[in-house]
Amino acid sequence: MTDHYAVIGHPIAHSKSPVIHAAFARQTGQDLEYGRLLGALDDFAGDVRRFLESGGLGLNVTVPFKEQAWALADERSARAELAGAVNTLIRLDDGRLRGENTDGVGLVRDLTDNHGFDFAGARVLMLGAGGAARGVLQPLLGTGLARLVIANRTASKALELARLGRALGPVEGCGFDGLAGERFDLIIHATSAGLADAVPAIPDDCLAPDGWTYDMLYGDRPTPFCRWGSEHGAARVLDGLGMLIEQAAESFWLWRGVRPETGPVIASLRRPASLSSPPPT
Repeated sequence: MTDHYAVIGHPIAHSKSPVIHAAFARQTGQDLEYGRLLGALDDFAGDVRRFLESGGLGLNVTVPFKEQAWALADERSARAELAGAVNTLIRLDDGRLRGENTDGVGLVRDLTDNHGFDFAGARVLMLGAGGAARGVLQPLLGTGLARLVIANRTASKALELARLGRALGPVEGCGFDGLAGERFDLIIHATSAGLADAVPAIPDDCLAPDGWTYDMLYGDRPTPFCRWGSEHGAARVLDGLGMLIEQAAESFWLWRGVRPETGPVIASLRRPASLSSPPPT
């Protein structure tokens, strides 16, 4: 009997998740169908309930419903609790819903497994203190990095996010003007500035020699922050397509107990898209 999953969001037609999960299912021999659900802005809980009542076993959740999914879940993982958002809902055997957030796992796995970045002792800068940054905080702090600085246009938001993560690892927050004189081995872009063809106002010299840049955005052409990385001598300039696929693989494993190979799927999707996409969901 075919099992049913879907991604819910508003809008949703652009989502690559059905293509990704169909590839995972073929690769692993899993009998499942994965679709798109256009969620009603005023009835997310009802849409989820109806999907589960029709036999659905799990949902990926994208904008603007991640916070509502967090509230709807009957239980949540530690990383979902810290993120304050859920991007994966799992129907448990007793009918309750478990909420997970796989974004941070996807980011770390893309950097380490696919590209060979060594977090041990690394100085890492994360730009942005919104939902995308909060969603990856716990897995980042579990990598063994030496220091994580969260910088945001509004410094108070960065300071608050750093406070939430301080029990998990070495993290601090500041405004962009607090980066003067700092050097980082990895700079992660987690703001929406790239959607407006812009980059955060950070110092030109904050990337260490041989430092890497990583943009959670991805697109058919280098994103504005990827261009910034190239212009400032980054040793590696990466976008977020791998993160998108790795976080999907983590969801697939949570649902099915099988971990797919992501490399072939990344290669198959590394082709032009029409527009830059928001941070992977």
